Amino acid sequence: MKTDLKTTPRFLAVDLLTRVAKQGTYSNIALNQVIKNNHMEVRDAHLLTQLVYGVIQRRLTLEYWLAPFVKNPAKMDNWVQELLLSAIYQMHYLDKIPTRAIFNESIEIAKRKGHAGTRKFVTGVLHAIEREGIRPISDIKDDIERLSIESSTPVWLVNELIKQVGLEKTTHMLASINEAPDQSVRVNTTKATVEEVIEKMEAEGFDVKRSQVSPVGLLVTNGFAPDSGVYHDGLITIQDESAMLVADAMNIQPGDKVLDACAAPGGKTTHIASFLDESLFGEVVGLDIHAHKVKLIGDNARRLGLSSVVEEMVLDARLISEEFDNEYFDSILVDAPCSGIGLLRRKPEIKYEKTLADSNNLQKIQLAILDKVAPTLKNGGRLTYSTCTILDIENKDVVKQFVETHPEFKVIETPTALALKEDRDDKELTIYPDDYHSDGFFITCLEKQL
Repeated sequence: MKTDLKTTPRFLAVDLLTRVAKQGTYSNIALNQVIKNNHMEVRDAHLLTQLVYGVIQRRLTLEYWLAPFVKNPAKMDNWVQELLLSAIYQMHYLDKIPTRAIFNESIEIAKRKGHAGTRKFVTGVLHAIEREGIRPISDIKDDIERLSIESSTPVWLVNELIKQVGLEKTTHMLASINEAPDQSVRVNTTKATVEEVIEKMEAEGFDVKRSQVSPVGLLVTNGFAPDSGVYHDGLITIQDESAMLVADAMNIQPGDKVLDACAAPGGKTTHIASFLDESLFGEVVGLDIHAHKVKLIGDNARRLGLSSVVEEMVLDARLISEEFDNEYFDSILVDAPCSGIGLLRRKPEIKYEKTLADSNNLQKIQLAILDKVAPTLKNGGRLTYSTCTILDIENKDVVKQFVETHPEFKVIETPTALALKEDRDDKELTIYPDDYHSDGFFITCLEKQL
């Protein structure tokens, strides 16, 4: 039976890339939906994932290569650009795919989605690229611009990272974020042990490796984890390895009252909940300002069997004093709204959408949340501040300013179960994307002593 062109990985990739570029759709969420809705086989899902992530990750590089072959780029439809970029990506990065196959399907997609003129234009561009070749990035004389195009990272971000960690670390980090992200899951230890979950997932056909970042983390391949029986049975949840470090750092006791101030979709909330005991009146309150996101917290808690110790609320964390008394919580997590620059491997479109001004604005929100939740923490309690960004302006600078205006808080060592980066000079913990091939993350712990 002949395959419908509209269900092929290349056609779906062009549609998805166009949505990401035009509508700001998050690539990882949209990709998971497309794979699930089309009941894609593992091989096709893998190619689709490669194309979508690859084109987004390498966008500035691919645009640099395409530019000499398009005289009037402003007149080109968005989907045509995505089609051409995906073709160049395949030609340059996927050497096992014959050029003939790339050309034939790309031209067929152009014909199906456009008209005869579109088909002719795409055909001409592709054959010109094959005939003339792409221009080398080494032609770029400016070092920063060359690294920007080579790694497909905006110049402002290259400059910020070099200022923070130096050229060598920045170059290595930017190379690593263009590699495919791992599929990582966290074991729900209230329902099964790590060993039991490994056995069950392998029985379902997955290849499973233990995480080197978290003792409850697993890296899984050869399948889509949310489709697994262990996922539907609540034995695992989807979470990056770096994000698993947060709950561990909080030193939660079974009877604690815990606040997760920026909780949706509930990954860290449910991890916190796994340490709590309903019989000891342990509870985690998860907040978000959007009702539909708060629903996700509840849905996750129910699937994992943790609803009895999770209370989800629609509330801006900056209004916490309207609902809770001072010194109510034993532990507080502020997983603050941030630029998400640490997620570039998993959400590569972020690097093209964010600016330094965004980080400056977010810093004000981060400080405001910390300022408002601080009084609700008990004396001796722990406030954990985390972000999925690696920019100091949203991390170390925020903590420094907060401590300066709240001298009752003292920065303490951020612990990890596997003693990660234990030789570091800082008490805070920064995980860069190239450290463990996980998301970039920042975690700091502050103790309140009045």
